[in-house]
Amino acid sequence: MTTRLELSGQGLTSLSGVSLPASLEYLDLYDNRLTSVPDELWSLSGLRVLNLATNRLTSISPSIGALRQLHTLDLGHNELTALPDELGELSGLTEYLYVSDNRLTEFPVALCSLGRLKYLGCTDNRIATLPDDLSGLTALRELRLYGNGLTALPESLGTLSSLRELHLRKNRLTSLPDSLGELSELRQLDLRENRLTTLPDSIARLSKLDKLDLRWNKELREPSWLAGFEAYGCMVLR
Repeated sequence: MTTRLELSGQGLTSLSGVSLPASLEYLDLYDNRLTSVPDELWSLSGLRVLNLATNRLTSISPSIGALRQLHTLDLGHNELTALPDELGELSGLTEYLYVSDNRLTEFPVALCSLGRLKYLGCTDNRIATLPDDLSGLTALRELRLYGNGLTALPESLGTLSSLRELHLRKNRLTSLPDSLGELSELRQLDLRENRLTTLPDSIARLSKLDKLDLRWNKELREPSWLAGFEAYGCMVLR
């Protein structure tokens, strides 16, 4: 039986007086007023799910790297300006990593070591560039990067062969890498609210794509192959 502790929405400003059993596997601290968490938390080696979202955290201890059983981690909606490199040591992180709505200015290179992760949400931060090499994220199925300041994407994005959804709305992209055409499992591609003027012809090879959102790219010149997409059933939003 999973040992759970659910303390969401309790108005907590600290965990003083809260017992954290060594056997804990599921810890939910969502929607409190925490500015820090005790070091004791990072010693819960059996923890599998940790939700620290919607608090007032400004940093995360490097000791988080000890939580090797963790498969789901939510750090969203805090005040984080950086993430520790030790996040890349979380080899059990397979299901979900959410770091959206923080104050990150860089995409942590360490996250590229999470080769079993399926979902990564890194939206609504202040990230202008991505690491050159994203190829370590081999299991990723959904990548959400909307609401940042991205001006370009690396060619290595095309190595994410398991990717099914790519969300890039509300950035500053003026072009896309040809390697997008290598994402053979891609179903959804959201490019809204960018500054695109052209699309790479390689996108026409994405035979499993069922939704392509191009709205609010005012200078975009539509390629002729878009009509073919619509003919086989892909929803194209202009």
